Amino acid sequence: MGHLRALLFLLGGLGALAHICEITEVDSTLVERLGQRLLPWMDRLSPEQLNPSIYVGLRLSSLQAGAKEAHYLHSLKLSYQQSLLRPASSKDGSDSEAKPSMGQLALYLLALRANCEFVGGHKGDRLVSQLKRFLEDEKGAIGHNHQGHPRTSYYQYGLGILALCVHQKRVHDSVVGKLLYAVEHERHLLQDRVSVDTMAMAGMAFSCLELSNLNPNQRNRINLALRRVQEKILKAQTPEGYFGNVYSTPLALQLLMGSLRPTVELGTACLKAKAALQASLQHKTFQNPLMISQLLPVLNQKSYVDLISPDCQAPRALLEPATEILPQTHVPEFIDVTLEVSGITPSYRHSVSVPAGSSLEDVLKNAQEHGRFRYRTQASLSGPFLTSVLGKKAGEREFWQVLQAPDTPLQQAFLSISPVIGQTVKDHLSPLLLSGTSSGHLPCARGLDQVLYRRYC
Repeated sequence: MGHLRALLFLLGGLGALAHICEITEVDSTLVERLGQRLLPWMDRLSPEQLNPSIYVGLRLSSLQAGAKEAHYLHSLKLSYQQSLLRPASSKDGSDSEAKPSMGQLALYLLALRANCEFVGGHKGDRLVSQLKRFLEDEKGAIGHNHQGHPRTSYYQYGLGILALCVHQKRVHDSVVGKLLYAVEHERHLLQDRVSVDTMAMAGMAFSCLELSNLNPNQRNRINLALRRVQEKILKAQTPEGYFGNVYSTPLALQLLMGSLRPTVELGTACLKAKAALQASLQHKTFQNPLMISQLLPVLNQKSYVDLISPDCQAPRALLEPATEILPQTHVPEFIDVTLEVSGITPSYRHSVSVPAGSSLEDVLKNAQEHGRFRYRTQASLSGPFLTSVLGKKAGEREFWQVLQAPDTPLQQAFLSISPVIGQTVKDHLSPLLLSGTSSGHLPCARGLDQVLYRRYC
């Protein structure tokens, strides 16, 4: 990234600095509070809760967790090496499903690079080979005529290419070509909507390939694809200033901050996004560890592409646990939430009373405890997400969509969402035509792009 920064500095000297994407002068207290929300997650060291994204986010931020950070990386190494390098059928009875997926492995490789480590040696080579096999399998699923789709998602496909790229590991032109084709022929990637998450991750993969020149035969296509990605993300900006929605904005900014294509539109859009993010920080919008870990680098003017050449000696402020303030005794306010489920027979409609500020999962638990409502969830790095409602499971390329009546989608796929007072929460099964669904239109799209689809976490 060194020559990238030098080029942007040169452009600034020529009077074009206002045309680049910068997120600077964010309230340091707000940033510190954001980092403090990650500290409790670093105490969760079970294999299903270890989250490489937390480590990457901290290393690319202006904050550090001291000895806890080193211990967390050690735990990641033990868990990932043991799970990935053991035989598929092990003597302890564990099965291959317990192994990390393509997306998790890619994040783990990013975590190693965030510690200025290049993957190497016999074990490292096996990890790289495993990720390359994942990509080859996905390439086969897409098909030579591009009529298929990845078994996971184009988001994970781009993440896998990016992870190998920052380790200077080349993938075949045909693997890169599938992602290029998806961006060039948007319907294959995004159906009829723009998925900001998928576009941003694909763009960062292309940025890394462009800077590293690992696939010189694809250089012209990569350059054109990057222009297209930037244009699409800028067009996806909402009146409030977010790209897609508040939760997809951090990844979009990671891409745009490293853009070699400064324009007036880019500079203006990023200033607007900065103002929107400031407001979201003040309102404590970011509580989810995965999304916090994607935002922290942005607030330090960093992106995953900076892992090409990370600065591991940069000073970072030591995080201290947040001081717990005991709540004052008061009578809790209760709200009525109506839960409807369509797409099943018989249909379901029931009202529950929950304390104000309850999460969506609190609503579902209450309905299950006091009626015939039943649901099941699956754990992920971002928290639990719905897999079954009233015995109806989400099938192949389907997901449970959560709406506020009459048809307003929630912006996250996960259950830690506070319902709106007096509103109806409505569940219904909706087909997922492509895994790269619009994060701006379908609530589960962000989760599905990044985390949920096919056991990403």
